[in-house]
Amino acid sequence: MAKKDFLLELGTEELPPKNLLKLATVLLNNIEQGLQQHGLKFNGSKMFAAPRRLGILIHDLDIEQPPQQFARRGPAIKMAYDAQGKPTPAALGFAKSCNIELAQLQTQTTDKGEWLYYAATLPGKETINLLGEIVDAAFKKLPIAKAMRWGDQEIEFIRPVHWLLMLFGKDIVPTEILGKKADRLTYGHRFHFPQALKVKQATDYEALLESKAYVIPDFSKRKAQIAAEIKRLANESDGLALYEEDLLNEVTAIVEYPEVLRAQFAEEFLQVPQEALIAAMQDHQKSFPVFDQNNGLLPYFIFVANIKSKKPVAVIAGNEKVMHARLSDAAFFYHTDLKIPLIDRLPKLKTVIFQQKLGDLYQRSERIAALSEFIAQQINADPIQAKRAGLLCKCDLMSDMVYEFTELQGIMGAYYAKHDDETPSVAQAIREHYQPEFSGDDLPAEKTGICVALADKVDLLVGIFAIGMHPTGDKDPYGLRRAAIGILRILIEKQLDVDLALLIDQAITLYADSSTSSLKAEVIAYINDRLKHWYLEQGIAVTIFNAVAAQMVTDLNDFNARILAVKNFVGLPASENLAAANKRVDNILKKNNDVSLSAVVKPEFLQEDAEKELYKLVLAKQKMIAPLLLAKDYTAILTNLVDLQMPLDTFFTEVMVMADDLEVKNNRLALLKMLHNLFFTVADIGQLS
Repeated sequence: MAKKDFLLELGTEELPPKNLLKLATVLLNNIEQGLQQHGLKFNGSKMFAAPRRLGILIHDLDIEQPPQQFARRGPAIKMAYDAQGKPTPAALGFAKSCNIELAQLQTQTTDKGEWLYYAATLPGKETINLLGEIVDAAFKKLPIAKAMRWGDQEIEFIRPVHWLLMLFGKDIVPTEILGKKADRLTYGHRFHFPQALKVKQATDYEALLESKAYVIPDFSKRKAQIAAEIKRLANESDGLALYEEDLLNEVTAIVEYPEVLRAQFAEEFLQVPQEALIAAMQDHQKSFPVFDQNNGLLPYFIFVANIKSKKPVAVIAGNEKVMHARLSDAAFFYHTDLKIPLIDRLPKLKTVIFQQKLGDLYQRSERIAALSEFIAQQINADPIQAKRAGLLCKCDLMSDMVYEFTELQGIMGAYYAKHDDETPSVAQAIREHYQPEFSGDDLPAEKTGICVALADKVDLLVGIFAIGMHPTGDKDPYGLRRAAIGILRILIEKQLDVDLALLIDQAITLYADSSTSSLKAEVIAYINDRLKHWYLEQGIAVTIFNAVAAQMVTDLNDFNARILAVKNFVGLPASENLAAANKRVDNILKKNNDVSLSAVVKPEFLQEDAEKELYKLVLAKQKMIAPLLLAKDYTAILTNLVDLQMPLDTFFTEVMVMADDLEVKNNRLALLKMLHNLFFTVADIGQLS
């Protein structure tokens, strides 16, 4: 089948830079799906995304659909003809709807009767006549939170639309989308080449814009060029350019024809905490800081212009002037903040509502302080330091610097605490108490920070659940999922033997007016649900999780030790048979739960050799695993119990549990109860079956 390339470009006002890459990616996916749904094959695709354009290029697209199989069932035969065998209006109407004569219809026989039926092979449509529909549907499915209207039109899009280029090979696609009729015209750089540019065929587009119109439409190519220039300029300053990928993507989305330049700022600004300077550079000026080999800030910054100036020195000087003003603001905020000790900012937290039903930030700080002190007592940390850090951890929210740069909360608090001669432990805890803030983020390094981080997250969960504002779907305005993951990561990865239930109980006492009888269970259930997903992401089978969860363990460090033990057990050759046998034991005991079983076997009622041997081994294993249980060596416990596989299989082969003699039957049930309890010291192994 003959093929052609398909080109689409939508020209608009400047698109939101933080959303540009996502919009372009989704647009390409939508169009690919649309082509596939119409049975059109192609050989590769490419995405274009720049400040004023979204585009795609589809390589070697079929020029027409393959033949389409058409099949349609009509009315039942008994409804299609009357008693005299004449066609009814239902039959005639069905034939008319299929654009055929009645005689051309077939009869389809099914187990439910006979029906009029029409089947045919229809020629496929030409691709050029389908593209308008496919592209229009693709635009309508873009994730646009808030669309705009412009002029006197009813049309809506994320930004006003100025042109639409759609070519199939050399031919213009006959369509109109978003109020614009498709053409072969594109437009270049807003300043360097604002006039129209005619594209003869789809494959000419990218090279034409780059060579004549001062536009690099390929997002990834533009991004790579910017990154390479940033690295080169940083190296020329004997430094390193370290930046977040999001910032590079955002800057790439702002420029069509990047010009990367290096500037500098006064060294006196380096007296200000570098996090504040970096925030000013990145947030306000979308610039890239330069660091030395020890990650210390150097007095340079790199920025990306959207014009190729004949006088780059003037462009650099202008950016330096603006940057000087921004850094002066940061320095002013910092030195002004230092005049007020953190502890003096504590009463001001009363003016900030945390949540209408849960009080202000002052009350939240008091709860965090009390809970931090309690946790410190559980993990052998300094309760005085933990309480002090908890009380001060939110005070920097009332500083000018954090008001301007909210991402510096905690960071600036640590600087201010150090200036106020608070202990290093308190200062570090203030910095660390938000951790972990995202997946894979570092955990608090020291015990005081651990106490405050746990207290902050537990207080948040308990408080929000107390007022019934549980996360629903994608909505989680208070970040409860992140808080739950933070709690379980700290408890597990820091190997803290802290009972989660006890911790929640303590937090609930601080919410006496808001707590409910089911609050504790709800919070634990929510954390357990996050725990389950966390393990699944690490490749732990759901059966392993469920086996351990059956124990209702609320010490998450202990829970994790059991998970690892069961994971190891599953890898043993005997595990499958033992799991199946335990499942069988569970089922037998559940069916006989009306029988009072104390798991005490009376040896005199043991009759068969198989049950005598199993009883002997169970007693031996009880003694053997007792010290292992005290040491919480669950892996060793399950490894030791593997020896029970053969005796247990023999027991079920040779012994009738449900004997006619009631004493013998109950004795055998008691033996199974002993066996069940032996495995259940670690997990419900039967759930692995």
